[in-house]
Amino acid sequence: MEDLERLLREHDFLSDLEDRHTRLLVSCAKNARFQVGEFLMREGSEADAFFLIRRGQVALETHVPARGTIQMESVGPGDVLGLSWLIPPYRVDLDARAVEPVIALVFDGSCLRRKIEDDHDLGYALVRRLFEKAYLRLEHVRLQRLDVYKAP
Repeated sequence: MEDLERLLREHDFLSDLEDRHTRLLVSCAKNARFQVGEFLMREGSEADAFFLIRRGQVALETHVPARGTIQMESVGPGDVLGLSWLIPPYRVDLDARAVEPVIALVFDGSCLRRKIEDDHDLGYALVRRLFEKAYLRLEHVRLQRLDVYKAP
């Protein structure tokens, strides 16, 4: 079995986290594999997990009436998946489907919420990193919209 603490330290998202915080996170984490076509998350379900993608690609999809399922974005190695575990009512807002075999660190959302409530420094460190990732995704969406709506 791979050493989870080492895997956490190797992921870009957590690489500069304090050692004591990394040790706290190990108890909430597991290493998981997902096959092509397998869902990591389903829209409308309970947001009970947070993912750090180590290998593979994940399509973020939503169902649009009269259009079917559309891919909104994709995430891959080094990316973060699942921000809703932190925000009540803890519901997933997109499907996340493996389009390549995926290896990810999966964190239990309830466990993480307890850890960050008990250790506000850990909470700040995680939320700051999550905000940076969310900001980059919003910037990506903004740039996509500029391209779609640009004047001829």
